[in-house]
Amino acid sequence: MLELKAEPLTPEAFAPFGDVIDTRTADYFHINAGRTRRYHDLAKVETLGEQARTLISIFVSEPIELPLELDFLERHPQGSQAFMPLHEERFVIVVAPPGETINPDEVRAFITDGRQGVNYRAGTWHAIQSVLERQGEFLVVDRGGEGNNCDEHPLALRVTAD
Repeated sequence: MLELKAEPLTPEAFAPFGDVIDTRTADYFHINAGRTRRYHDLAKVETLGEQARTLISIFVSEPIELPLELDFLERHPQGSQAFMPLHEERFVIVVAPPGETINPDEVRAFITDGRQGVNYRAGTWHAIQSVLERQGEFLVVDRGGEGNNCDEHPLALRVTAD
């Protein structure tokens, strides 16, 4: 079984897998007569393939406890998938670079601070939604349309944290 210690999520560490969505580190400009800050273009939304379209959904996830044991990772080869917590929920992220197989030496684990979201690039292997402490609600932006957009790869792993 692959053992991973989750590290704090940073844009630099997560860059090979996608984007960290966090207004605290993003530029903005004012709109709506100066009453609103627009944090613009925080992640690249990818929708690939025939008749692809962008979906906006809400996921409600039940909490998990650490250590987290998983037996597979999944990927969405035809589109990115973004998760943004709606109520400062912390969550565990497990990722591996895109490819037909997963190299255990390249699998990483992160824990968000509750205000960070992530956008997995198309094809990035990742774990299922794993929220900590309490039920979580997430705004999810991903791809809809024809074709298979979810592959699973068996991989036994355990995630711990400090």
